[in-house]
Amino acid sequence: MTEDLAGQAAAAAGSATKLGTRDYRLLSEFRYLIRCFLEFSETAAVRAGLTARQHQALLAIKGVREDAAPTIGYLAERLRIQHHSAVELVDRLVEAGLVVRVQDPGDRRRVKLELTASAERHLAELSTSHLAELKRMRPALLEILDQAEEIRTRKA
Repeated sequence: MTEDLAGQAAAAAGSATKLGTRDYRLLSEFRYLIRCFLEFSETAAVRAGLTARQHQALLAIKGVREDAAPTIGYLAERLRIQHHSAVELVDRLVEAGLVVRVQDPGDRRRVKLELTASAERHLAELSTSHLAELKRMRPALLEILDQAEEIRTRKA
């Protein structure tokens, strides 16, 4: 999936048209909103007693895609980190009582990750505040996406 996005980005870069000030302002505003959300998220995680990376890991495990299993490999992909870094992160999550490793009964070679009750509580609290923040940011995000679509349509 990520490789598909990289390929699309490379193809788009190769066929770039002349960009105007409006294009750059739009991208700048979008990146600013992303940074604002990430700052909000990091601050909320720290207030909940977690690191930002721990929060991201808990969310990735809880929000695992239907066609995937919450394994260390999956976590590494979703957090965009190296496998050995994901192992270290999971070790720290286990030590903190936030995650347990569970043998997959269907494939004993595979170990799945599960959240503990403590992690579930942290994640529910954080997710509630994050959804509220996204709702607050929604008008600005939609405006940017609408402008991007307008620019794309106009240049096509």
